[in-house]
Amino acid sequence: MPIKIHDNLPARELLLDEVVDVINSSSAEKQDIRPLRFLLLNLMPKKLQTEVQFARLLGASPLQIELTLMTTETYVPKNTKKEHLIEFYKTLDDIKDNFYDVLIITGAPVETVPFEDVKYWQELKEIILWSSTNVFRKIGICWGAQALLKVLHNIEKYSMKEKLFGVFDHNLNQEKQYRLMQGFINRFPMPVSRYTENKENEIVISGLEILAFSKRSGIGMVRCPKTKDLFILNHLEYDAITLKEEFLRDKSENIETEIPENYFPNNDATKDPINRWRPYAFLLFTNFINEVYQDVPFDFVTKNIK
Repeated sequence: MPIKIHDNLPARELLLDEVVDVINSSSAEKQDIRPLRFLLLNLMPKKLQTEVQFARLLGASPLQIELTLMTTETYVPKNTKKEHLIEFYKTLDDIKDNFYDVLIITGAPVETVPFEDVKYWQELKEIILWSSTNVFRKIGICWGAQALLKVLHNIEKYSMKEKLFGVFDHNLNQEKQYRLMQGFINRFPMPVSRYTENKENEIVISGLEILAFSKRSGIGMVRCPKTKDLFILNHLEYDAITLKEEFLRDKSENIETEIPENYFPNNDATKDPINRWRPYAFLLFTNFINEVYQDVPFDFVTKNIK
């Protein structure tokens, strides 16, 4: 089944070019099913790029997905036109009385800043606490995952000596068979781009489960066994060229950055990188959506389940 997004959203044309199954609002309303309602809190500077990355993954599901875009009210991003935010994005005040099956919180370029010093931190905490009653399940990506871990489980993030940057193999947790990871091989790649990390002992002590771990880049994926919230510390959603763009941006800004590891063919930055992780991104999100579909009460979006 297709993904339902705003009819005029610019990302729609890019998704259609990729043959992602997109449905318009009028057609979706005629279908006698309840779509899964996803809320994407997009904290990334390049809003359009991130919209496409996540809509692509959600649109691969056989279930109908209704995607709502969300932003913060206390901080207005500089890289997105105000008109785009006004037309396509909601704030907490707009949707606080609604219920959603899933909230996705993206990464954000603020990971070196202490949580309390982030301009929209108090608003983000309010959104996360609101989601505890109005959202069935949550996904955090990179800094978004760290923010969820901090608010929900009081787990800190720690600065590293240098940036973790590249594509690193992650090993699956072999102690248990997780329905979420069905179809994965024991070792799979994930793009990593961060200056901070979470400690393994704090994750374990908090009763959370580590799903994927890398000897080089540390914890890659964590899950709460009670709520089944998912914390992805890395970027399976990235396009092939995303790390390249970050690398070139840092160089242009005279930021000292090593070439991304295990990324460019033969470590040659003039060659086009290959997206080796996308099959696992599709697989993970398909498994996650299927789990939500099986677990969520049919009438969750119309009443609060406590």
